[in-house]
Amino acid sequence: MLVSTNVLAVRPTARTLLAENGSVAALVVLVVALSLLSGDFLTVTNLLNVGVQAAVTAILAFGSTFVIITGGIDLSVGAVAALSAITLAWTAADSGLPWPLATLVALAVGIGCGLVNAALVAYGKLPPFIATLAMLGVARGLALVVSQGSPIEMPEAVSHLGDTVGGYLPVPVLVMALMGVVAAVVLNRTYSGRAMYAIGGNEEAARLSGIAVSRQKLVTYALSGAFAAVAGVVLASRLASAQPQAASGYELDAIAAVVIGGASLSGGKGRALGTLVGALILAVLRNGLNLLSVSAFWQQVVIGVVIALAVLLDTLRRRSGR
Repeated sequence: MLVSTNVLAVRPTARTLLAENGSVAALVVLVVALSLLSGDFLTVTNLLNVGVQAAVTAILAFGSTFVIITGGIDLSVGAVAALSAITLAWTAADSGLPWPLATLVALAVGIGCGLVNAALVAYGKLPPFIATLAMLGVARGLALVVSQGSPIEMPEAVSHLGDTVGGYLPVPVLVMALMGVVAAVVLNRTYSGRAMYAIGGNEEAARLSGIAVSRQKLVTYALSGAFAAVAGVVLASRLASAQPQAASGYELDAIAAVVIGGASLSGGKGRALGTLVGALILAVLRNGLNLLSVSAFWQQVVIGVVIALAVLLDTLRRRSGR
């Protein structure tokens, strides 16, 4: 009888671990499967390439994690990334501003876009979907206006972000790791991080407990904008130019990475590590399908199915009360 009791006590723990680490298990299975299907997959060069491919999406997704944990959504991160990169290149190339100051201006643009989103949501009472969709159009339009629809060359010092350290380790991967650490610290070690979880869990209860909900939403969306600006600079550095149409559709990949990583679209749940794993799953999947010479059209189908399954699993988790 004692043994049965112990077994019953272990089962919920095992189920909990599986639920919390399901994305990690999925990544491991995916890596093993692609290693068996393609001899070129499990090589150092290709794995570093996967990291580079995941970098921009992961950085965007870290910022989106903050918003999704509060129960919101940010559809503007791809456009804000493009606008921030265009701002950096334009202020440095056309206005002659030193690149460190131009970088700060680009970061300020990303934060400013986030603050506008937050103001529309927190004070204008617009649904996050509508507010950030409007910002998507505004930011993309401004990127086209400033650049006049043409790419702008990035400053040489900034373009080194697309290079490698010692000719081996890609800088975008290092930036991704750094931003992941920042996201984890914000979520786990700061008052704002704890407030995000509280707001996502129950906004009214958070307000009654003394949390300044509107102020914390300003912080949340500002962080999302800042991470988008960093992602835009990294992407432009890889391309050696800021392009007004860059990062188009990346907002969907960012949201997908957050959900695949175990966050809940209803809010109150999510981790930086899970988001990183979600971004890696998308990058590994795309890389593996390319190595297997799968048509780009079918790749879109596969990615869509993966996203649908991730959202379905999130829905099932919420229904089961996990």
